[in-house]
Formats: sequence, structure tokens, C-alpha cells
Amino acid sequence: MTLPANVTTGVWTLDNSHSEISFTVRHAGISKVRGVFKDAEATLEVGESLASSKVNAKIRTASFDSGDPNRDAHVKGEDFFDVEKYPEITFVSRHIRANGESFDLVGDLTIKGVTKEVTIETEFNGVAVDPFGNTRAGISGETTISRKDFGLTWNAVLEAGGVLVSDKVVINLELAFIAPSA
Repeated sequence: MTLPANVTTGVWTLDNSHSEISFTVRHAGISKVRGVFKDAEATLEVGESLASSKVNAKIRTASFDSGDPNRDAHVKGEDFFDVEKYPEITFVSRHIRANGESFDLVGDLTIKGVTKEVTIETEFNGVAVDPFGNTRAGISGETTISRKDFGLTWNAVLEAGGVLVSDKVVINLELAFIAPSA
């Protein structure tokens, strides 16, 4: 897979206001709870090829929002993200490889001081020029992790059996990057 002709080399920056970094986790075995990180920064360094391209991201854990202030306080606390001690989640790519019409972004994800290699299945959504003259690229991505692998082990046993929070967490990315200025 070659880079599209309208994707210029250089460092593209995340447009946080037009991007969403979120996750879903099963709650009590019967429903899914969603959370969004509202403050992140990332760069997409586009090289001459996929092999020479890189992604680096920082997500501020204190920006977590699930729409429920009590749950948000718990998730930001020591049982989960411990935002005072671990203010950021980071991702540093190792490589990008073609996968049919999409591509796999492989890199190191660090949550709560624990780093694991993850593969994010991504889709390139195209390039557009906005009304202000900015060239933008859209990328969607998804990966599934075990929260226990990252030291996020808090849980509660339910009276009817099972646990309150599943181990499986699905991370969803809807990202807009702005091209470097000419």
C-alpha cells in the first residue's frame, strides 16, 4: 500500500477538537459503558513510505469523561487511572504495515506505567481541504486490550455471579490530522 498522492510528507498534528479518543467496557455483564478523553496531542510523521512513517500520542488521563461525575472520579482515582501519579497515557508507534485496504499501526501503549505492544487496526478516511485552507486527513482505528495487562485490576463481584467491570476494553479512534504548513 503506497501513500495517497495528496498526503504530503512532514509532521501532521492532531486536531483535538475534531477527534475522539474513546473506549467501551462491559458493565455488570449486561451493558457497555463508554468513556472519552477530551485532551490529547498527537503527531503523524509522514515519511516517504509507510515504513518510514510514525505516530506519537499523549492522552491526559484527567480529561476522562463518561458523563457520570461519580464514575469519572472513581476512574480517575487510584483504582483505575490514578491521574495524580500517571497523568498521561502514551502511544509510540514501532511500525505501520499495510493490511489490504487498511493498515495496522503497531506500537507501544503505556497506561499506568505499564507498556505493552498493541496493534491498532486503522482505516484511512481520506484528505480534504477545509474552508480555512487547512489540509486534513482522517483516520479511524480500533483495538482491544486487557485492562489487567496494564495494572487496571479493580473489580467487584456481583451477587448473581460475574464481575462489575469486564477485562476486555475496546479502544476507538476517530482522528483528524492537519498537514504541515507549506
